[in-house]
Amino acid sequence: MSQQTSGRPRQPGGGMPMRGPAAMMGAGMPADKSLDFWPSARRLARLLTPERFHVLLVGLFTIISVSFAVIGPKILGNATNLIFEGIIGKQLPAGVTQQQVIDHARATGNDGFANLLSGMNVVPGQGINFSELGHVLIGVLCLYVLSSVAMWAQAFVLNGVVQRTAQRLRRDVEGKLHRLPLRYFDTVPRGELLSRVTNDIDNIQQTMQQTLSQLLSSILTLVGVLSMMVWISPVLALVALVSVPLSVVVTAQIAKRSQPLFVEQWAQTGRLNGHIEEVYTGHALVKVFGHQAEAEEIFAERNEALYRASSGAQFLSGIIMPAIQFIGNLNYVFIAVIGGLRIASGTMSLGDVQAFIQYSRQFSQPLTQVASMSNLLQSGVASAERVFELLDASEQSPDPVEPATIDSPLGRVVFDHVSFRYEAETPLIEELSLIAAPGQSVAIVGPTGAGKTTLVNLIMRFYEIDGGRITLDGIDIATMTRDDLRGRIGMVLQDTWLFGGTIRDNIAYGRPGATEDEIHEAARATYVDRFVHTLPDGYDTMIDDEASNLSTGERQLVTIARAFLASPSLLILDEATSSVDTRTELLVQKAMTALRSDRTSFVIAHRLSTIRDADLILVMEAGAIVEQGTHDQLLQLHGAYFDLYTAQFVGAAAEDLTTPIG
Repeated sequence: MSQQTSGRPRQPGGGMPMRGPAAMMGAGMPADKSLDFWPSARRLARLLTPERFHVLLVGLFTIISVSFAVIGPKILGNATNLIFEGIIGKQLPAGVTQQQVIDHARATGNDGFANLLSGMNVVPGQGINFSELGHVLIGVLCLYVLSSVAMWAQAFVLNGVVQRTAQRLRRDVEGKLHRLPLRYFDTVPRGELLSRVTNDIDNIQQTMQQTLSQLLSSILTLVGVLSMMVWISPVLALVALVSVPLSVVVTAQIAKRSQPLFVEQWAQTGRLNGHIEEVYTGHALVKVFGHQAEAEEIFAERNEALYRASSGAQFLSGIIMPAIQFIGNLNYVFIAVIGGLRIASGTMSLGDVQAFIQYSRQFSQPLTQVASMSNLLQSGVASAERVFELLDASEQSPDPVEPATIDSPLGRVVFDHVSFRYEAETPLIEELSLIAAPGQSVAIVGPTGAGKTTLVNLIMRFYEIDGGRITLDGIDIATMTRDDLRGRIGMVLQDTWLFGGTIRDNIAYGRPGATEDEIHEAARATYVDRFVHTLPDGYDTMIDDEASNLSTGERQLVTIARAFLASPSLLILDEATSSVDTRTELLVQKAMTALRSDRTSFVIAHRLSTIRDADLILVMEAGAIVEQGTHDQLLQLHGAYFDLYTAQFVGAAAEDLTTPIG
């Protein structure tokens, strides 16, 4: 199986991944990039393209809701006129006309009352027409009910749009992760990557949910309210419009200063998550090497940086809404004063002024909402850019359109003048050639950083070679699909990986659809059956995410059983016994012997005692094979293998004999 690969950053030398505090200090530090707001916002909007029909439906419901809500104040203004005119008419003498009352008022020098009365429609001696007033109020009630129903329908449809869009985005990111080369995971800290996949996508979803509805509603409300204001009084509409450019300038200036802080906020969130994830994963090593204080110091620094960026961004963006409200209140005062003068002059009715004041409040409210949404939009677009950066990362080369396949798998592996380097300027493997015959056990030994793991990673196509070719049963692996290639290879690593589930499920991971008998046969062949029967639930024993209820050796045996069940034609064992005790190592060795039977195997080992019976031993130094042969042949050469063997066994024994006791 190829379910586990190393994702740690590598040293320039190309061999071993960085570990411990050095890796933690380098984690979560991606290059900062200023946000280009509008291109990212447009790309975020294009995510809604598959939902175009539902988006149009949202727009239709919003238009209906806003239209009914906008008409309401004008009709309510008519109700106010009916009440006011009824009160005035009741106080006038019956039997005369409105014009006669106006003429009498002017003749007696009461021009103010005459002007007021000339802008009204009263019947002297008649009070409030409650029947007409009732019809008006019922009409307004129906409008508001229909507006609310349309707004509910809009929210219902929009919720589906946002949820499906977020689902597609998560699916795209998941698919992208499978298409990324291992080099990408070597350079991006795991916590930073998880932050983009989880926190940033959640923030995008929240932003879309909260802003799409309000943004569309606010824009339509602005258009509708402005139209009604111009209809009622172009002069007062001009006064109200003065606040618009002022609000836009204020919002733009504040947003310009807060946007870089939102970018920094999410960048710092990724850095902090990366540090926390690495320290939590390696908490035992942190304690063993006494780096708690250093880890806490790094956490405090990044937490403080996140606090400064977040508080600065929220403070600046939070100024927008009070500023817009202040401008709106000033506008309200001017409209009230001018409207009162126009009522007194008879050029406007009280109901129209009341409606206009309501419209002026409605006019400033969308501006305030848009201003308050600016921080959400900036935060959401900042997260979107981080996700888009992941989606735009260079992918591994695609599988061939017409891939080759192996009809009769034997397990013959040939390296034909293979060259590879992690960094362009740092060569690692140059012109390497070797042949592993079918059924042969090939051991790879050498000092740390010699390129042993790199060699098997090239067989798995975790990395693409720079020169030469690698063939499996005569077929160039570059002409095969990765799934087909890796489906023919079993891999057991030093770092065991088990998922949350039963022991049976973890073994069956090697071959989905395997029967119960096949699972038990694999377990018996790899000595898993021996310890499983000591567990209360047997094969149904649940393994937690950390597999803490199994010992290291038991976990390793389960991974070997998984590979055994897969029945691969080629087997890779990478330091599979390095972390177990001597007694467990014997069981693991027996299990691996059964696993290697009748199939080609590559065994990477530092313990030379585990590979004495290998058919071929390759000794690597600095990416090159310096010696090859059997154990006895290599010892007779008195070369690199002899030095390794002597240093590991003879030297250790001599040191024990010469060390004084006590």
